[in-house]
Amino acid sequence: MSRAELVNIAAHLPEMAHRQPDTPAIIFPRGNRRLSFRELDALSDRYAHGLAANGIGRGVRTVLMVTPGPEFFALTFALFKVGAVPVLVDPGLGIRNLKACLAEAEPHAFIGIHKAQLARLLFGWGKGTLRTVVTVGRRCGWGGTTLAALGNTAERDFSFTPAPTERDEVAAILFTSGSTGPPKGAVYRHGNFLAQVEALRQIYGIEPGEIDLPTFPLFALFAPALGMTAVIPEMDFTRPGAVNPRKIVAAIQTYGVTTMFGSPALIDRVGRYGAGHGIKLPTLRRVISAGAPVGAAVMERFGSLLNPGVEIFTPYGATEALPVCSIGSGEILGETRAITEAGGGVCIGRPVPGIRLEVIEISDGPIPVWDDSLRLPTGKIGELAVKGEQVTAGYYNRPAADRLAKIADPADGGFFHRMGDLGGRDEEGRLWFCGRKAHRVETAEGPLFTIPCEAVFNTHPAVFRTALVGVGEPGRQQPVLCVELEKGAPGDRETIRRELLAIGAAHLHTQGIETILFHPAFPVDIRHNAKIFREKLARWAARRLR
Repeated sequence: MSRAELVNIAAHLPEMAHRQPDTPAIIFPRGNRRLSFRELDALSDRYAHGLAANGIGRGVRTVLMVTPGPEFFALTFALFKVGAVPVLVDPGLGIRNLKACLAEAEPHAFIGIHKAQLARLLFGWGKGTLRTVVTVGRRCGWGGTTLAALGNTAERDFSFTPAPTERDEVAAILFTSGSTGPPKGAVYRHGNFLAQVEALRQIYGIEPGEIDLPTFPLFALFAPALGMTAVIPEMDFTRPGAVNPRKIVAAIQTYGVTTMFGSPALIDRVGRYGAGHGIKLPTLRRVISAGAPVGAAVMERFGSLLNPGVEIFTPYGATEALPVCSIGSGEILGETRAITEAGGGVCIGRPVPGIRLEVIEISDGPIPVWDDSLRLPTGKIGELAVKGEQVTAGYYNRPAADRLAKIADPADGGFFHRMGDLGGRDEEGRLWFCGRKAHRVETAEGPLFTIPCEAVFNTHPAVFRTALVGVGEPGRQQPVLCVELEKGAPGDRETIRRELLAIGAAHLHTQGIETILFHPAFPVDIRHNAKIFREKLARWAARRLR
């Protein structure tokens, strides 16, 4: 294999340490702790030597359960440098899902804080496969070594040359949030990560020397690769919708943040606080929000904090493929908002460079081989399938899921990934998101799609959000609109119900929705606190209608 085909995503860090050694790579506002690119690179080198000395090397699947501090970032880059395979599972998935994920990943090593080690012993995580245990912090009676001891194994000259991993070599296993089914481990290869970094750089014009505020830890790992300083906010990363907006605003203002990433729930919370207190955030050049559709009202409110012309971008994608499409708030507020509110779906923009996106017939079964006859014409709603360098090729230990999610393309030996989302393409080449395939409501009169229906009802001023669910057997499901009201919304519920029914009757595709239930607070996914957990709401609605 030629050198051109050798790729290690960790190679970005020593490159930045050479180009801008004294520039802060990571800043932690609590205590104003910071590591320069040179210091982060040196610390990850030291850890890489220790990992290798303890048997954690190329191809070793390694669970990493460490809070987002200096150790987390240095360890992640160290694992990439030695060619190990970090297994990253969101701790908010819950004990049952965590155990299932870790059993599925069959890890050989476990690096975790004290609390994670206790849970590992108590619940038997990785019991049959673990060979190496490293504790970040003090070690109790579970054996293994500590991170402090591991970091002391290097010689005085502890520089470490990244492993010569190949583009198609496994780099990490990232588990999906499981908001529409059991979490699955997406297998990332070094080439996938490299394509993501280049796509983000190209789409958003990010330059070295910028300051990033990533409110989702995994996105913080892209910052050093892009030459940005990452400011790690004080927050509970498993509950972004409950973030303290004052701390987010303070971090942006104190450190001159130029780029911010946040889930729609976080953007909404910070936007409400900022608009209510007349706050301006003039250093921000761009805001990126992903994880669920971002409402136009949320964009408008947060946009009032920004300089004229600064946009809120909403890239579309998933754990398995990101980014796929992107659109800015200027186009949404100026052009597509009215179509969305009339039930046309949410515009997610055009495919990013290097991505091929197709709209195909809706099917719940496997599609083994791509055929052009699968493609639907412009204007038709179907299932979204994508192909490109940043699209992962499969799930770890999930052959049945692979058969459902992947379509082999005999034209070039590649594959399409089925996003599990519904949408359509307009005459301008833009994509319109219409909801998850699993969430469509199959009535006797035909299918109803969540996003186009909910957007119509979301225009009511008393409504915070709505969720369309189906009760009964597919093909004969009763459509039920669950409604969460704005806090302190004026008017009694019966009046609001009548007004919502009138709104629905004015649109052809929502006329059949006649059952409305008010819910105190929707369950949401654990990762972004923005995706509505419609499966739980459907069960709740079924109980209410008995």
